[in-house]
Amino acid sequence: MEPITILLIALGLAMDAFAVSITSGITIRNLRMGHALKIGIFFGSFQAIMPAIGWFTGTGMRVLVYGIDHWIAFFLLSFIGCRMIYGALRTDEEERKYDPLNIHVLLLLSFATSIDALAVGVSFAFLKVSILAPVLIIGLITFILSFFGVYIGDRLGHFFEKKMEVAGGIILIIIGLKILVESGI
Repeated sequence: MEPITILLIALGLAMDAFAVSITSGITIRNLRMGHALKIGIFFGSFQAIMPAIGWFTGTGMRVLVYGIDHWIAFFLLSFIGCRMIYGALRTDEEERKYDPLNIHVLLLLSFATSIDALAVGVSFAFLKVSILAPVLIIGLITFILSFFGVYIGDRLGHFFEKKMEVAGGIILIIIGLKILVESGI
């Protein structure tokens, strides 16, 4: 897989965490660098671990789906992308109050924003992509975007949140289409 494709996947996957980081930045009072580091480390770590888990799972299933693996990758990435777009466009009138620095809340948010990365890891296994570079890139990109997302939230509020999730969803759908085109379909 080309490095630019891995980078685009990483950016697409990081958009959920980025949006949650912006929201976290809005809610944290007296923001300090340690707060942004904590959120970035949690989100980045989970986004790196989940594709590895998916890859190991998918590697065991690869023999069973040989021949349709590119379709599976396309549908997984498209489904994830559509879900991200739907979630961003859904209006949620109820304002949720939470403490993003609470360890239980942070673990839950980290897990929830990285489920998509698990499915992408399965796709990588089907496409026979070596997992080390993607895991490092996905984790690093997510860390950086989450770290800065906290500060953006602190400064700019909710203006970017929904737009970033929609952009991430569109990127994943385009990558799914690219996989189909590259497989000769």
